[in-house]
Amino acid sequence: MKREIKNILVCGLGAVGSIYADKIQKFAPDNLRILVDEERLHRYQNNPIIFNGRELNFTYILPTAEDFKADLIIIATKFDGLNDAVKNIKNFVNEDTIILSLLNGVTSEEIIAQTYGWERVLYSYFIGHSAVRTGRKVTHDDFNIIVFGANNGLDERVLAVKEFLDKAKIKYEIPADMRYSLWRKFVLNVSTNQPSAILKMTFGDMQQNKVFVKFAANIMQEVANIAKAEGINNSENLVKDGLEALAMMCPEGKTSMLQDVEAGRKTEVNMFAGTVIELGKKHSIPTPYNQVLYEMIQVIQEEANLKHKVPCST
Repeated sequence: MKREIKNILVCGLGAVGSIYADKIQKFAPDNLRILVDEERLHRYQNNPIIFNGRELNFTYILPTAEDFKADLIIIATKFDGLNDAVKNIKNFVNEDTIILSLLNGVTSEEIIAQTYGWERVLYSYFIGHSAVRTGRKVTHDDFNIIVFGANNGLDERVLAVKEFLDKAKIKYEIPADMRYSLWRKFVLNVSTNQPSAILKMTFGDMQQNKVFVKFAANIMQEVANIAKAEGINNSENLVKDGLEALAMMCPEGKTSMLQDVEAGRKTEVNMFAGTVIELGKKHSIPTPYNQVLYEMIQVIQEEANLKHKVPCST
């Protein structure tokens, strides 16, 4: 029997989650649910997200609900929300559910598969111009693509997601080597998100600064060395491909980590440098660039925490 996606659950209404919740709502409003906790339920009902100037009003569902099963679950939380997301989607998973994780990094799929099995999880990530989130307002220029796939090519899960995205008019790519594609995105993220958050640079600033480009290449090389140890095919091309991707980014754009630092939000440094450092230790591969980036961003986060502390009264 042909696999078909009808019911969709979106977990995470940040910059990326809002993009796809909005698109799916326009296509299949009766079949979409947005997973929230009690606190977010009240917040979104009283103060809906404003996406490109429009209020987004969805059908929300709590983790305790038992009257909805999802054919497709899209997880678009921040990395520090992933473990909660894995727990909270439990009631909505059946034997045919497909899970896409649009988080950055190279570890979220494995974390999800530990609970729900690789038979339900596809590799996936988001590429596009950075959405800008300020409070409950999200703006985006609609350049966005879901990249997804499996290790074994076009299996029935991939074809089912492809058919759904075609119907919903959502742009996508299905690479020939999905794992390489995932690590190519990781190389770009690790080498731009972190230093840009420290140096306060846009993509254009990074592109025009020859010293920065050389610096980014050294960061990329650390990731490429680890990718090779992890068995990623053609890992020797990652630095070249990463630099080409950097050159193609929108010059006015800011990385998500720079936006987090500017807004005083917690960053995803553990997903970037933290992962590189951990895998470096696993394979006995030095990661000095990422170690310094990790520590510097920790300093920035601690400074933000100190500024938010209330002074002691006397």
